[in-house]
Amino acid sequence: MKNLHIDEVDTIVIDFDGVLTDNSVYLNDSGQEWVKCSRADGLAFDALRKLNKTVFILSSETNKVVSYRAKKLRVKVIQSIDNKLDAVGLITNQGSISLDRILYIGNDLNDLNIMKLCGYTACPSDSHPSIKNISNFVLKSRGGEGVVREIVEDVLCLDILEVLYSN
Repeated sequence: MKNLHIDEVDTIVIDFDGVLTDNSVYLNDSGQEWVKCSRADGLAFDALRKLNKTVFILSSETNKVVSYRAKKLRVKVIQSIDNKLDAVGLITNQGSISLDRILYIGNDLNDLNIMKLCGYTACPSDSHPSIKNISNFVLKSRGGEGVVREIVEDVLCLDILEVLYSN
């Protein structure tokens, strides 16, 4: 699959750790967690919102960092999901969302089963080999280095400025 047309996708589900972050966690002496995310993804999320695409950030943990990032990006978040297949159930039950029109972006083994169900899949270049093997799109970017920006610009072939500033 060389690229994907935006009209083929209704919903985009994005794993947090290792996709929107570089998969590292930083801890201070009080136990507060810090992660690194790419600001380059911000405009990509703005473009998806303008195109009326539903976007979810998915995390198996409950973490304030995930909540804050999702709030800043103005996207929905699902947290505390032990089995990510349950998250698909939550997403598809929220409306007329079909699995074959979901683009799932994951990076590690806990994404494997959900990725096998979704119509389209992508992963960062530093993903687990099993994830790379089943992904429609193995990206050039590593986790936390503009994955969503690459999805929008190179996989969906959209001009972000054109999307954001057209009527």
